Amino acid sequence: MKILITGSSGHLGEALVRTLSPQGHEIVAIDIQPSSFTTHVGNIANATFVQRCMEGVDIVLHTATLHKPHVDTHSRQEFIDTNITGTLQLLEAATANKVKAFIFTSTTSVFGDALIPPPGQPAAWITEDVTPQPKNIYGVTKTAAEDLCQLFHRNQKLPVLILRTSRFFPEQDDNKGMRDAFADDNLKALEYLYRRVDVEDVVSAHIAAMHKAPEIGFGKYIISATTPFTTADLPVLREHAPQIIKQIYPEAANIFAQHNWQFLPKIDRVYVNEKARRELHWQPQHDFGALLQKLKQGQSIKSKLADMIGAKGYHSESFSEGPYPVNH
Repeated sequence: MKILITGSSGHLGEALVRTLSPQGHEIVAIDIQPSSFTTHVGNIANATFVQRCMEGVDIVLHTATLHKPHVDTHSRQEFIDTNITGTLQLLEAATANKVKAFIFTSTTSVFGDALIPPPGQPAAWITEDVTPQPKNIYGVTKTAAEDLCQLFHRNQKLPVLILRTSRFFPEQDDNKGMRDAFADDNLKALEYLYRRVDVEDVVSAHIAAMHKAPEIGFGKYIISATTPFTTADLPVLREHAPQIIKQIYPEAANIFAQHNWQFLPKIDRVYVNEKARRELHWQPQHDFGALLQKLKQGQSIKSKLADMIGAKGYHSESFSEGPYPVNH
């Protein structure tokens, strides 16, 4: 198949190129930044460039985006140009070229204010049924792009699946308080319980989605590591998270102690991937239990693919308060 991958110089785009190219697919890899994994350098908001790249394409995997770390360094108009106009140009060209499947990489950030319940309430159980409440231009533009995708399925019959991915970046946390309180691997390990996914599993979700899209037609899916929690755990998670974690994983306390790691005192939301596993037949391999076994064996908590790609950063410049100039 001929597969167009946008954002090929980024984490996920590179991961997709690395995975799909050896499988014999013809890859058209586009990004605004050149890299050894990018075949066409250009702006996805440019209709002529996109149409030229789309010729003969069977599948579109659209990962290119401005991210949350860009909120304070890029204008709102730049977010609209990339995340909305860029998506629109790709949808138009995909429709004109009768593409068989269009997979849009969205984000759990679209849920915004729905992710943090009021004080005294249980942790939020985040499924596809939760209504997005975006709280910044990143969330607003990703939600609008999702709506464009749904419109093109409704009116142009384009098979489109939306994958709302949780955190998979290897960079440090964008919250200074969390960076100061936790070792980086400690924090990321804990996030696999409720809000993180390995890039290897994100890739397998995209591949599963591109095969299922013609059959499903349209759908939105949360892509995150499989949580061990249930809805019955939510009240305790919000107030005494270590209690539940140690009950489910009795060996976690000793393993964490050996690494001088600590537990999060509270967890405010849990991402649920059950729909993606059921409808896409997606089988994620990386969760907190698998991670504990890696730690016992002295292995990296990241997959081989994540280690291979490494950290790319989101900005060419550095900042006094850490890796991201994001206000909180």
